Amino acid sequence: MAHASALMTVMINAARKAARGLIRDFGEAQALQVSRKGAADFVSRADHKAEQDIFEELSRARPKFGFIMEERGEIEGSDNSNRWIVDPLDGTTNFLHGLPQFAISIALERDRQPYAGVVFNPATDELFWAEKGEGAYLNDRRIRVSGRDDLSACLFACGLPFAGRSGRKQALDEAERVLEKTAGVRRFGAAALDLAFVAAGRFDAFWERDLNSWDVAAGAVLVREAGGMVSEIEGGRNFISGGSILAANAEIYEEAKALIAGA
Repeated sequence: MAHASALMTVMINAARKAARGLIRDFGEAQALQVSRKGAADFVSRADHKAEQDIFEELSRARPKFGFIMEERGEIEGSDNSNRWIVDPLDGTTNFLHGLPQFAISIALERDRQPYAGVVFNPATDELFWAEKGEGAYLNDRRIRVSGRDDLSACLFACGLPFAGRSGRKQALDEAERVLEKTAGVRRFGAAALDLAFVAAGRFDAFWERDLNSWDVAAGAVLVREAGGMVSEIEGGRNFISGGSILAANAEIYEEAKALIAGA
């Protein structure tokens, strides 16, 4: 990435290092998908190994930065302004089932605001990256959110709670309202990639509840730098830790927010 900053180069290198192991493990995971025995443990090992690779690479490059990581939790750094937010394997169920819809997600939070993000799907070799004020990119190509302004032509993405998670009726009610007014709804099972797809104009909007900071931090930077809008579903600004997110192009953001809320 010839035009990437030193910071972005650090993040991209960490993602690519972790990706080498995940791709190898992805091939083995496909062989395990017909059996329940050992499958969860296998994915857990792959997850932890990828997180270790990212931790080592980022710590070596920026030793004072703190971390929020899905597996390790929060690690304080001596630099109070900067911390990494990392999901080493977003889309674990897809990974286990041999579906090439999973990603490594790395964000830098600066002064408690998402500043830079990388979302990398090693199965498709699609690297989405963005830094505040510098635009959003897919590999070496600049990307923008879609310009669609007619809801009936718009494609939305969402997340739906799986077994054991609350909020299923609310999510289904929201999806039903969106289905009635749009060109369709997709549920791909990897929030970081859903947000990257909004940034690239593949989806016009994405919403989901009950998420964590590592699910959304990197993707939110991508959407904003691609010209889109990001908030909590009800419009609040605390989407990093608030538990819900709505991302959309600026043309339909207000309509999408009202539609999902049933207003």
